[in-house]
Amino acid sequence: MMDYDELPLFPLRTVLFPGQALPLHIFEPRYRQMIADCLEGDGTFGVLLIRAGEEIGQPAVPYTVGTTAVIEDVEKLPDGRMNIITLGQERFQLHGYESVSKPYLVGRVSPWPWDDTAPSVAGSKRTVRRLVSRYVDLLAQASETEINLDPIPHDPLDLATLAAVVLQITPEQKQTLLEIPSIGELLGQLDHLLRQENRVLRILLTATPHQSEMAGIFSHN
Repeated sequence: MMDYDELPLFPLRTVLFPGQALPLHIFEPRYRQMIADCLEGDGTFGVLLIRAGEEIGQPAVPYTVGTTAVIEDVEKLPDGRMNIITLGQERFQLHGYESVSKPYLVGRVSPWPWDDTAPSVAGSKRTVRRLVSRYVDLLAQASETEINLDPIPHDPLDLATLAAVVLQITPEQKQTLLEIPSIGELLGQLDHLLRQENRVLRILLTATPHQSEMAGIFSHN
């Protein structure tokens, strides 16, 4: 029988990728305890997209692929609430969970790194780097905001996760990306999505004479 690691779980309406910063406001008593428990250990918990249910109230049903998050900074407020900054670490698979021993979900998990044994991804990497750069430029024009992006990485996984983070798509679409087994497949799907999104943005920018009318389209992302 395979041994699994135990990991506190935080189901959210967002998808976390490795290397992505995720600020959280902690106010529910169960998650205050979870963060306190994490801080007594290595500061790590698992973030999973909610499949059914809500963030607040009864335990939600999560998807079975998520990303570990490590607590980087904590601001404790006088009433017991907390503001924390976390950073995505590694992808994992969820094999089951319980909420009996703790007021929050505790999962049985195993690491699930992306398969990097596929043939060279150099061509896909060059294309995705170019498409990401173009996407950020078009998004800044469409939303009339300045978007400061760190230098686009050359490492295939870092590039793929950056592209997945910046794409303004639904959480369910991001979950599909998170669940792709290999880096090569992930870059291929990102190539398709970036071309599609860039095409949409170019059409909107061409068809809309006043960019200010478009800012609201992207303000919810």
